Amino acid sequence: MLVTSITTTATPMLMTTNERPPIDRGAMTEAEGAALYRMMTWLSPAFPVGSFSYSSGIEWAVEAGDITDPAALQDWLAAMLADGSGFCDAVFLAQAHRAMEAGDDAALREVAELAAAFVPSRERQLETSAQGRAFIEIARAAWDGEGLSHAVTQCEGAIVYPVAVGIVSAAHAIPLAPALQAFLHALTSNWISAGSRLIPLGQTDSQRVLASLEPVVAATARRAMAATLQDLGGATFRADLASLRHETQYTRLFRS
Repeated sequence: MLVTSITTTATPMLMTTNERPPIDRGAMTEAEGAALYRMMTWLSPAFPVGSFSYSSGIEWAVEAGDITDPAALQDWLAAMLADGSGFCDAVFLAQAHRAMEAGDDAALREVAELAAAFVPSRERQLETSAQGRAFIEIARAAWDGEGLSHAVTQCEGAIVYPVAVGIVSAAHAIPLAPALQAFLHALTSNWISAGSRLIPLGQTDSQRVLASLEPVVAATARRAMAATLQDLGGATFRADLASLRHETQYTRLFRS
């Protein structure tokens, strides 16, 4: 008796033209992709608001010997983020964003006026108002969002940088949390860029400082989300003095 064995070869399944690949549950929606694209553009060093020409007083701090190496720069910037202009600017951004979303012209005007007055020196005023004006003008020229022109009119004066970012991001329906994170990352990156030219620092050390400040940025963003205008305030007196002293510094690379 002969037994014949039959080997069955599996035929690969072929996708027909009517079948579609499985949906990627982690994919962004079109609106999310557009929001990410715009935030990356607006807060990129290539966006022409002139941030590269300002150091927020870091230039004087380097000359005075307060900042001499990566560790000192990291400590200085951590304080500026958590207890100085970083936190205050984040609060102004959050409040402007919420007022814009709510269509509350009176609240937006109050935030814009307070933010314009909430700077410790003439050079810091120049820095934040010049960048705010450039940010608004360029964003309106390329991405004019709904209600943006009306909001600018309601502010009735100088719109400083964090308020400008809050208004524009809200006008384009960009959620507050990622807008805050992106803003603080851009602010920190610009400070580190100034420090890298002044100390100087190499590219690797600069990235190490940026990496070390990641939890500080995240914590500052969370605090700003929960804060009100009554929570504004800082304790970075040396950084405020640096911005004042920079005005009379003999030789300078930066405008603040």
